Amino acid sequence: MKTLTKKQEREQEKERAKTLILDLLNTGADHPTVNTILKRVSAPTVYTILRRVSASGMSRDISLKVIKGGEIYDITYSAGVLLDMKLTKSSYNSLRVNGCGMDMGFHLVYELASVLFSGQERAGYKIRQEWL
Repeated sequence: MKTLTKKQEREQEKERAKTLILDLLNTGADHPTVNTILKRVSAPTVYTILRRVSASGMSRDISLKVIKGGEIYDITYSAGVLLDMKLTKSSYNSLRVNGCGMDMGFHLVYELASVLFSGQERAGYKIRQEWL
């Protein structure tokens, strides 16, 4: 049996994470395709929870959640795998996002959508973000 290199293991883990998130977002038939009032495509939603702000205000710890079938799923770890981010060492399951002066929850979800839907037009806007 041939063993995998670290790089191959990371790529497999990224593929598993991508498949899991896309399944939970269920970008298929469960979502309305056209909002007739706004004339735009409706997108699945990822909910963000602000867990902590650093004392300097230059970083935030944020968790990501998805609701599917009335159940709440935590996709923080899978998103971290896709975005090459590590989980914080705090008791919360969260990702550390550095920066300030903009909506960092939106930034995190935008980056996630850009990776999930890379190669598609306006990939970063394929997922909505809302704060909890």
